[in-house]
Amino acid sequence: MNRAGASIPGTRRQQVSLLVFAVVVITVPFWTDDYWTRIFTGVAMWSALTMSWNVMGGYAGYINFGQVAFFGIGAYTTALLMQHGQHWNFFATLPVGAALAGVLAVVIGWPVLKLRGAYFAIATWAMAEAFLQIATAAGFTGGSSGLTLPINASVSFFYYSMLVPAIITFVGCWLLLERSRFGYRVKAVRDHEAAAESVGIDTTRVKIQAFVLSAVIPGVFGGIYAYWITFINPTSVLATDITDQMVVMALVGGLGRIWGPVLGATLLYLVDRQFIAAFGETTAYIAVLGGLVALIVLFLPDGLISLFSPGRRVALSRQLLVRMLPTRGGTANRGGRP
Repeated sequence: MNRAGASIPGTRRQQVSLLVFAVVVITVPFWTDDYWTRIFTGVAMWSALTMSWNVMGGYAGYINFGQVAFFGIGAYTTALLMQHGQHWNFFATLPVGAALAGVLAVVIGWPVLKLRGAYFAIATWAMAEAFLQIATAAGFTGGSSGLTLPINASVSFFYYSMLVPAIITFVGCWLLLERSRFGYRVKAVRDHEAAAESVGIDTTRVKIQAFVLSAVIPGVFGGIYAYWITFINPTSVLATDITDQMVVMALVGGLGRIWGPVLGATLLYLVDRQFIAAFGETTAYIAVLGGLVALIVLFLPDGLISLFSPGRRVALSRQLLVRMLPTRGGTANRGGRP
């Protein structure tokens, strides 16, 4: 009875905190200037992209280094349809880009998902590199000269164009991966694929479904990004460092956790923008990022999201004390052991 009664205030606090967070996010263009609205637009985009990578990398346990290929497909689909198809509306191009990304995921995923570990990671990286070279050499993409999109929208338009799909992405991932049988199957593949097959789970089908889900999301956001920046070329939407950024954000926030990508993307993107504003380049940011990742791996292997667990905070405090306090010779080598 006491435990149940004690949990009610905690639940209410979470609901109130979530409501306040939602109000702040939705009203960003009304209480800040255009500069910060653009910053939070980027936060929404990177949060969704990191969530998409987390589907395979965190929940399914397959490290995908080719995620940028789906992002690039979405970007080029929107750019080509808006540039050459004069009657194409911006919003009408987004489902086309998502569908093409999903089809590619099925075609590529069927053979590639038979690989595991480093072989899968290398195969997806090779896929992304192949698309980068194709986009650079092909004439219809504009090659290295790129494509220019028409623009007739405000800063707040792009903010909500990023925010609404990002919210849909979060809710969709939460329902599919945390509250459905599909999510349990995906986690079973990650934890022990052979055991999952032994209990009747069609692991090939589950992996392809997860791969398609992880591809459709960047297919949408690639199109929004192309319209936002108005000019794209192969290095701006197909560079491998875009995937690398997703990986680091997911790692810092917390792999296989629904809030982890949001936390990691928000923190790192804000830090990145502030370093660029202060120093004009990213060298200092990369140095700080490297140190942060090392600390996360060493002390918080479950990411920063684990700090919101009281038990984890206590364990971390004890770990830090053990590492920081000097050890006495008699205590450290009790019993003559090394």
